[in-house]
Amino acid sequence: MSISKIHQHHPDVDIHMEPLDVINGFEVRPGFYGMNGATAIPTGVNFTIHSNQATSVELLLFHSEEMEPYGVIKFPEEYKIGHVYSMIVFDLDIEDLEYAYRIDGPNDPKKGLTFDKSKIILDPYARAVTGQADWGTPTDYIYHARVVRDNFDWGNCKQPLTPTEDLIIYEMHVRGFTKDDSSGVKHPGTFDAIKEKIPYLKELGVTAVELMPIFEFDEMLSRRDFYGRELMDYWGYNTVCFFAPNTSYASTREHNHEGDELKSMIRELNENGIEVFLDVVFNHTAEGNEDGPMFSFKGLDNNIYYMLTPEGYYYNFSGCGNTLNCNHPIVQQMIMECLRYWVTNYRVDGFRFDLASILGRNEDGSPMSKPPLLQSLAFDPILGNVKLIAEAWDAGGMYQVGSFPSWNRWMEWNGRYRDDMRAFLKGDCGKAGAAASRVTGSPDLYDPEVRGFNASVNFINCHDGFTLHDLYTYNEKHNEDNDWGGTDGDNHNLSWNCGIEGETTDKDVQCLRDRMVKNAFACLMTSRGAPMFFMGDEFGNSQGGNNNAYCQDNNISWLNWKDLKTNKKLFEFFKYMIQFRKDHPAIRKHLEPSKIGFPEVSCHGVRPWEPDYSDDSHYIGVMFTGSYSRKKDDDIVYIAINTYWENLEISLPELPMDRHWHMAVNTYDKEPVFKDKKQIFENVTMYPRSVRVFYV
Repeated sequence: MSISKIHQHHPDVDIHMEPLDVINGFEVRPGFYGMNGATAIPTGVNFTIHSNQATSVELLLFHSEEMEPYGVIKFPEEYKIGHVYSMIVFDLDIEDLEYAYRIDGPNDPKKGLTFDKSKIILDPYARAVTGQADWGTPTDYIYHARVVRDNFDWGNCKQPLTPTEDLIIYEMHVRGFTKDDSSGVKHPGTFDAIKEKIPYLKELGVTAVELMPIFEFDEMLSRRDFYGRELMDYWGYNTVCFFAPNTSYASTREHNHEGDELKSMIRELNENGIEVFLDVVFNHTAEGNEDGPMFSFKGLDNNIYYMLTPEGYYYNFSGCGNTLNCNHPIVQQMIMECLRYWVTNYRVDGFRFDLASILGRNEDGSPMSKPPLLQSLAFDPILGNVKLIAEAWDAGGMYQVGSFPSWNRWMEWNGRYRDDMRAFLKGDCGKAGAAASRVTGSPDLYDPEVRGFNASVNFINCHDGFTLHDLYTYNEKHNEDNDWGGTDGDNHNLSWNCGIEGETTDKDVQCLRDRMVKNAFACLMTSRGAPMFFMGDEFGNSQGGNNNAYCQDNNISWLNWKDLKTNKKLFEFFKYMIQFRKDHPAIRKHLEPSKIGFPEVSCHGVRPWEPDYSDDSHYIGVMFTGSYSRKKDDDIVYIAINTYWENLEISLPELPMDRHWHMAVNTYDKEPVFKDKKQIFENVTMYPRSVRVFYV
């Protein structure tokens, strides 16, 4: 923390403070109790940690990469206020400093008390964690923390503050995006490599990247060998420290400046109009269940930070061994401080909350009608411009899509959009009505009068499940390489292999698969709600049918950029559809009423104004209309979706004599994009399993 920041928080502090005590040869004095973690100040380092039930706390000082501390300083009792221990240690060389704690207290597991003074405890507020810088390197290293100098120069960089209705979200794994040699970057698999790909992202047209977990995690935590293939925690959904960036995603060692490369990446993306969202995992930690390691919260206040049964065991609503007790006031404060830190220090534009329904559970695991954490996040001033996106379910069976507590601030991953559109697009019966609701913004889930059209994040696939290519290449998951005997991953994929399981040289099947992918993306880009898609879908990325590649740090998960050249036409289609969405605000948001009297949103069957939602219906038409202003013409877009396996004759809504329909897209055509102004008459033949998009 800089001198100016210390004065900002503590204006009466004399920066030239003098030591008051000497403990084990170290000059010390009471510290700043409101500054959690370790903070460099001009005279030394301020260390602050809190524990409600600890009886003593020792600060351990290590030289870099050393296992034995060169200094042990027990906090004097008079350095404790309430449950907070704070101490300034003078004249420390932070270039050669790591630190951790030993904490003593009662040990009664049946009451959830698990203090163990023999354990080295990582500061939960650490800004950097050591020992994890080299990806995939086995180590017996015990987690230590490092003091970080927060002096990154943001200049006058402004965040894009993209309106929610203009979002086009690109979900990305930092390592997998560029790790393959085909990416052609200088530092594959790093934050720096993403900067090199900014021109590509701009050409594609996305307005936000959503990064899979970048908080410090240990990819080696569950490392195992499976027939010569190394399996590990590749995705990173097992957080070690919530305040620290994953140092193995940096291209260089950043001693005492951990996070600078990430900040530089965010700044450059923002300068190019692209927002950065983080996928955050506050539902559990890497400490696991009763058999898991103790390195952080278990050694601080186990029965506060985790949900425990009356017998002292860990509730497992996360499916990962433990569940954070998010609505306990102490945990709530930690999460709030964490998110504020990432917004103020890293300028993060949004957060996607993994298994967010857990954040709405009470301390006994029961659902809450008005969860204090979710409400606090919704109304926090620092987070006022931040996008909040909930994965509105958890592994304990709580499914809240459409009912997640929102205060009109929270968006939701719309799992119903994914499932209903997958089913309808592959030709399932009885899905026309559900598909019409999804394309029109899911008004059955999100009342437009209350939530507007900005609550739904629409997606057909994401990191968890098949890629878009694999969705139409495999009927069944192929997760044999995951070493779970095929038991992992979802069995309800609503996928279709188009007649042949796996890759094929059959031209007809290839053509159908290509069309199905374009159908899906055309629907996604012409639906109300923020669209999101997974990296590589735009050029046919495949995971070989693996729908749960969480452990695959290899070519199963890494993008093969050679596919961009092979599938250049698919990329051009994605790019065109994204631009088409941007060019037609009637799809995205409420406009002034149409001058020709059409409703803002309407659904149609093969005949205009007559939607058919019968069990054997495989066609929906959706029209969006509105006027930019009183001086401009209407923006009118009609999406025709035929999931039937035969031709259908349809009619478009009749227009006034001076208006004409034009076709923008026909996925059945070998060249599906139409950029001319050729007039289209009201009667149209919809070819099998195809989508057309018309505009006026």
